[in-house]
Amino acid sequence: MRYLIISFLRRRGGQIDEMVSTAKRVRTSDMENANVILDFADNKVVKCLIEGKPHPTDFDKMRDYYNRVYPNLIEQLEREASITKAREKLEATIAPTKKK
Repeated sequence: MRYLIISFLRRRGGQIDEMVSTAKRVRTSDMENANVILDFADNKVVKCLIEGKPHPTDFDKMRDYYNRVYPNLIEQLEREASITKAREKLEATIAPTKKK
């Protein structure tokens, strides 16, 4: 896991549901539908769109906020993100040398 992906859904009556997932990579559908995407391998905010408007923020503020809400998930992301990034880097160096 490398990315924290969060989407908000406003229900009738004004209630907002928050859907949280993690992923090894960001898909096109994530970029289109998610409101917040945090990259824990590169410590950056990929996307932060609140109520349809881009919201400028930094990674540390977002990480601290979601760590208060989802401490176990953030701990796991921080532990696994560096492993995922190292694996991706290794695969990128090996892939060009493979011939079919």
